[in-house]
Amino acid sequence: MNYHILTLFPEMVLGGLSTSIIGRAQEKGLLSVEAINIRDYTKEKHGHVDDTPYGGGAGMVMQAAPVCDAYEALCARLGRRPRVLYMTPQGRVFNQQIAAELSAEEDLVFLCGHYEGIDERALERIVTDNLSIGDYVLTGGELPAMVMIDCISRLIPGVLGSDTSAEIESFHDNLLEYPQYTRPEVYEGMRVPEVLLSGHHANIELWRRRQSIRRTLERRPDLLERAQLTKKEQEYLESIMRECGEENGENGE
Repeated sequence: MNYHILTLFPEMVLGGLSTSIIGRAQEKGLLSVEAINIRDYTKEKHGHVDDTPYGGGAGMVMQAAPVCDAYEALCARLGRRPRVLYMTPQGRVFNQQIAAELSAEEDLVFLCGHYEGIDERALERIVTDNLSIGDYVLTGGELPAMVMIDCISRLIPGVLGSDTSAEIESFHDNLLEYPQYTRPEVYEGMRVPEVLLSGHHANIELWRRRQSIRRTLERRPDLLERAQLTKKEQEYLESIMRECGEENGENGE
């Protein structure tokens, strides 16, 4: 996977993506990250890449030409026109399914806007996907780009060191991950569940799966509509829903 980030602040994204798992993946050659400074493609003698908006209004708007020229230079270098993801609160909300789809690409371009946004003509010309990380506004697209790159990279074989790691984490099968524990067995009077100490792998897997279902019901019940459950798991879900209903009834809720 090759990530190409069109940005006004290369040092921000390169610094954040050069450490931990993503940094090690780059060292192993599993992925690459480059930041392309949009300012390098302006023809304005003072290096400006923005101007006042037509029609008036507060703030400044990034000009179309530097953005498009930066992308076209990248395309000429690669010999192809890779997918362009524009970081915007107006886009689809990014999720694990989108990450899985994007992880199959060879190259991804992340376009990071600033100020009051980017001239619409640049977006119409080069953007293939409008994506958001949530219903709120940030000062620029760099942080969303880094979030998405981190998420996508975890799905690339070898990045996590274990191909099964990404498969059993939260949102796999639309369920949240089960609780995790490590040494010591007792901390502040709280014990690790006995089943995890039993060495009985089938019982452990059953416990973990049920904990994932229970946790999803408690914290993200909206995910359960798309969860892939067996008949027995569906019956277990219905039993804990009844249990919750009975508890609420007893409490007069």
